[in-house]
Amino acid sequence: MEYIIHGEGSAAVAELVGKGVQITDVSDALDLMANAGARSIVVREEHLAPEFFRLSSRLAGDILQKFTNYRVRFAIVGDFSKYASKFLQNFIRESNATGQTIFMPTLEEALKRFGR
Repeated sequence: MEYIIHGEGSAAVAELVGKGVQITDVSDALDLMANAGARSIVVREEHLAPEFFRLSSRLAGDILQKFTNYRVRFAIVGDFSKYASKFLQNFIRESNATGQTIFMPTLEEALKRFGR
């Protein structure tokens, strides 16, 4: 996994770069946190296994619980309007309200929410 670091020190945000799915399970998420070198991480929707966006798979809950446990802020950048699931849309709205995990349409908006 490769990263671009935005900012410095405690305000640093690590952005996962590269093409395709890189996070398919909780182990991948833990590797992401361990190697990113920042307390805030941004990934693109394409970096997450499609099962992440199917809440019944429990993948999103399991991964996001790890980010919460380790107090690492997590942003997912993408177009989430294409998902028809009302449960997923409610989950995204609730996540954005709390701010631990956010779903943003652009990298710029994610960085802004993280205070950069």
